[in-house]
Amino acid sequence: MSTTRRPRKPLPTVAPSAAAAWMAARGWQPFGFQHDVWRAMGEGRSGLLHATTGAGKTYAVWLGALQHLARADAAPAPEEAPKVPNARTALRTRRAAAPPLTVLWITPMRALAADSLRALQAPLPNLAPTWTSGLRTGDTASGERAAQDRRLPTLLVTTPESVSLLLARADARERLASVRLVVVDEWHELVGNKRGVQVQLALARLSGWNPALQVWGMSATLGNLEEALHTLLPASVPGVPHPPPAVLVQGRIDKRLEVQVMLPARADRFAWAGHMGLSLLPQVVQSIEAAASTLVFTNTRSQAERWYQALLEARPDWAGTIALHHGSLGHEVRDWVEQGLKAGQLKAVVCTSSLDLGVDFLPVEQVLQIGSAKGVARLVQRAGRSGHAPGRSSSITLVPTHSLELVEAAAARHALAQGRIEDRHTPRAPLDVLVQHLVTVALGGGFVPDALLAEVRRAPAYAALTDNDWQWALQFVRQGGASLATYPDFHRVVPDDEGVWRVPDARLARRHRSNIGTIVSDAAMQVQFVSGGRLGSVEESFIARLRKGDVFMFAGRLLELVRTQQMTAYVRIAPKGSAALPRWSGGRMPLSNTLADAMLEQLAQAERGEFSTPEMRCAQPLLALQQAWSALPTPSRLVAETLHTREGWHLYLYPLAGRLVHLGLAGLLGWRASQQVPNTFSIAVNDYGLELLSAKPVDWTTLLPRLIGEGTHTTIGSGLEDEVLASLNATEMARRRFREIARIAGLIFQSHPGEQRSSRQLQASSSLYYDVFAQYDPGNLLLAQARAELLTNELDMDRLAHTLRDMQAQTLSIHALKRPTPFALPLMVERFRERLSTETLADRLARMVQALEQAADATTGTHLAQHAAQPTDMVWDVPENTSNRTQRARRAAAWNAPRRTRKRPGL
Repeated sequence: MSTTRRPRKPLPTVAPSAAAAWMAARGWQPFGFQHDVWRAMGEGRSGLLHATTGAGKTYAVWLGALQHLARADAAPAPEEAPKVPNARTALRTRRAAAPPLTVLWITPMRALAADSLRALQAPLPNLAPTWTSGLRTGDTASGERAAQDRRLPTLLVTTPESVSLLLARADARERLASVRLVVVDEWHELVGNKRGVQVQLALARLSGWNPALQVWGMSATLGNLEEALHTLLPASVPGVPHPPPAVLVQGRIDKRLEVQVMLPARADRFAWAGHMGLSLLPQVVQSIEAAASTLVFTNTRSQAERWYQALLEARPDWAGTIALHHGSLGHEVRDWVEQGLKAGQLKAVVCTSSLDLGVDFLPVEQVLQIGSAKGVARLVQRAGRSGHAPGRSSSITLVPTHSLELVEAAAARHALAQGRIEDRHTPRAPLDVLVQHLVTVALGGGFVPDALLAEVRRAPAYAALTDNDWQWALQFVRQGGASLATYPDFHRVVPDDEGVWRVPDARLARRHRSNIGTIVSDAAMQVQFVSGGRLGSVEESFIARLRKGDVFMFAGRLLELVRTQQMTAYVRIAPKGSAALPRWSGGRMPLSNTLADAMLEQLAQAERGEFSTPEMRCAQPLLALQQAWSALPTPSRLVAETLHTREGWHLYLYPLAGRLVHLGLAGLLGWRASQQVPNTFSIAVNDYGLELLSAKPVDWTTLLPRLIGEGTHTTIGSGLEDEVLASLNATEMARRRFREIARIAGLIFQSHPGEQRSSRQLQASSSLYYDVFAQYDPGNLLLAQARAELLTNELDMDRLAHTLRDMQAQTLSIHALKRPTPFALPLMVERFRERLSTETLADRLARMVQALEQAADATTGTHLAQHAAQPTDMVWDVPENTSNRTQRARRAAAWNAPRRTRKRPGL
């Protein structure tokens, strides 16, 4: 589809439309961009609406749909209709008179789906009284599903997975060909992942059944808008007149976004990642007290649990008025929290990304973000949870957990002021999703390969799908590829006598339907009291590492593990004062490239002595000391530091490219160095830099420029991928990626009906397939996809290559240290976490920081440049803690370790 950018137009002077009249009756005045959307929809156009969170996107698209799709000869509203004997008969009569399924409203989350349906139902009695509406997600009751199986409502709010399930019905075309409009809400959450690819394939199929189909997406946080629009829209159907050009509508609403930072009384000159930020607890309590309602966002579930407990300990009188919300809690608990927010009954909710998306919590007055949001888009999204209505200002307060996050906060505000936001790109031709789609379409009436290939290529993710990849996918669903052809379970789709490919086995059909989807995560175990009562679910990998009697924090309580049975962890309330192991959540989010670039700009200003914001002035002592003992990284300077301790020879490097890139970069540099001189390296990474530690001396001053110089591979396709994979435990990492691919492609199944399988079983099954393919079918394209996704998703290969090119263009500044700098200490701590318990780590850090602070104080009284140039052959040392460690402390160390330090023997 061609696209045009809708120019700004004055508000119409003609009689108000039905949509405008409905809004006026409620005291609302339509915005210009809402008129733009209504006009474009009236012209039969598709498009993407990008507007600030809470600016009125939902009613822009929905009221436009009702104006132009609702029948003019609608029946009387329900209150004007003749009386019927009872409510059940009334409902049957209304459904019989309703138009068929006309609008599919796709949302990325179940909670968002339920909230959207409530908002969409409001104008129906006035603008479309004969229309019916319904919800179809994994939470839909069986009775409602049965009613929808008989007749779908006119408006169906659903998720990508449920759309695929509808396409897998034998009567899919009959039931879905009437769809005239598909709305994809929160498109920014889908465009960059496989769920978005699922949506693209569904849209290509639906538009083939109805070439006049209109498609509208809505987004609030995207940088590459034109690309996002083209990714949403399927290509035109060959042989059918082209639809009107699609339009990009941008809502320019003067919605004020206030970004504040909660400053500590004194910023530490030596800080390390991993703090919970609890030193600012009194200020957070004061801020919550002053507001009517607050969302407290954290980046991990363990952090949410800890902050919820800390708030209750600080203010026991808040019990019952503050709550906890994250994805592992039960649906009933989450729904209760959401309804409590809507009703204004909760003073504060500690949450994770489970409340990121556009659920409308009008009473929320302020948002607190514990730690850095790690990206501008996420910052905007979370800020928009406050003042979530047109004309209201949004407010977010950042609560730094360590001193370097003060610089991140200043960088985030600077990037936001400049309108810089992260881009998101669609995956390119993932074959596991294609294989799943082939089986889905075969169930949904069958397909002819040539016709389906043309349809699949209309989905932007598969526009460049090759004939060879297509033929491989066909053979894979027909017989499982070369190595699985003798097994009947992999003969899923076969052509019939007329050449139509179908699924002939009812058992395989049921198994596919029960596993449709592209969301693959760690298997979940239910957490339940021994006396009864379920609390939610936790990753099985966490429970598998606990022993009977271990205590962990969950659902706002300290729980003691009693036993595990099948897929349930039975617990009881732990004795008061028990030591907890709270680190059970997923990994942390890496620093985005947009925020990293802004952070380098802030550091460049600091180098020039410009500290123009309160955050930078607060961080000034740390930055001044870093500059005195070494240097500050800037866009034009790459800073490297060397240090000799009794542990060995350290190299610290600060590209500020995020944890994922630094992991690949550290392995790559260590591997390249080992090709010059045999050595063994340990690595540690964080968002700001990396550390290489070797037992043998390394002349980094001479070697490092060669490792990042012009003579090495720095571009995709030049051998860089092979070098990176050779530097890491690529086989094991690829196995983990393959598990997800095998699940989506239908090789392994999360569950059969009535069965739950553990993650160990799934991993064993996927590893078996991986080994079989590697030995007997090395050309299997799923193996190649695992390698490609490893490079893209886990190592961020494109950004790594870009970082290497930037490093070549920068001036390399190498500094020999006598002691760790403020930037080096956090990397040193990352290694300590691997082998020290929480108590031992705290003791050692206290001694280290005390020694460093004394040296820093001495520096402030001497000439800084002379101090930085002190002899470098001295060994900076701190005595080891000789206290005995208990068994519980050793287990605590395992939980608190972020698992980012790895030995690379023989590099």
